[in-house]
Amino acid sequence: MSSSDDSHRSPEYNVWTASDGYPLHYRRWRPDGPPRGYVVAVHGIQSHSGWYDFSSSRLAEAGYDVTFPDRRGSGQNGRDRGHVVHWERWLNDLSQFLGFVSFERDRTTSDAPVVLMGISWGGKLATAAAACRPDLVDALALLYPGLFAQVKPTFLQSCLLRLARKLGANRKSVPVPLDDPEMFTNETGWQQFIRDDPLALHHVTTGFLFANADVQQVAIREAPQIACPILLMLAGRDRIVDNDATQQFFDALPNPSKTRVDFPNARHTLEFEPDREDFVRRLIDWLDELEQTPRTN
Repeated sequence: MSSSDDSHRSPEYNVWTASDGYPLHYRRWRPDGPPRGYVVAVHGIQSHSGWYDFSSSRLAEAGYDVTFPDRRGSGQNGRDRGHVVHWERWLNDLSQFLGFVSFERDRTTSDAPVVLMGISWGGKLATAAAACRPDLVDALALLYPGLFAQVKPTFLQSCLLRLARKLGANRKSVPVPLDDPEMFTNETGWQQFIRDDPLALHHVTTGFLFANADVQQVAIREAPQIACPILLMLAGRDRIVDNDATQQFFDALPNPSKTRVDFPNARHTLEFEPDREDFVRRLIDWLDELEQTPRTN
């Protein structure tokens, strides 16, 4: 099985140079005509843009331009594997892509929204970015976001991580605690795809974990400031995300333009589940509704 099964539109492969000179690989799926909207996506901790070929292709077929960068140190980005200096570096990278897409939108279809989509771990960074850079985001889609996790470090691991940060030990390699593909999906074919994926990230540095803690804190603290429309999609049988905590957090947001969609029988990665056609259709329905919503910037 490959990540492109059942999809009909191949992505472009490009490289963008970040402000610090780091080459960031990204995939882009383009629609046939003028875009109805622009989607900039952020993937999970272990995954990369190649996992989401199906949904990205469907979005392009529906008229949406999809830009999907691999996070630095992940996917096609082999340099400094699994490492980042600080969380603002992630924000800077993402802001560059959002700025690039916004500039292109303004040159062509100025009424089309720029939608930031955070998937799994990427939901943390997307939430923080939507709060910190509202000038670049017209809507926010959070797909089973990793704002609150079921998989957590032990007390001892937390103590060791705090000690490592105090000592400035930011290059120690740590395994990503998601080594069971069944946590992502119940589909055996996709489980094997995850096992065999040479681009999946299985180790991160302590520096990554420091930045992860920081971006999560910023996302949770600043999310109430987000004024643009927000979509939340949750998988009912998720073993990675704490759905109860996520729902409580989402329900408490003062934003009046909130939409929540639940998939009770799905595991974590909706992309790999049997009802993924329904998941993508409902995502497109929400995107289509944004055409009737005034832009926030």
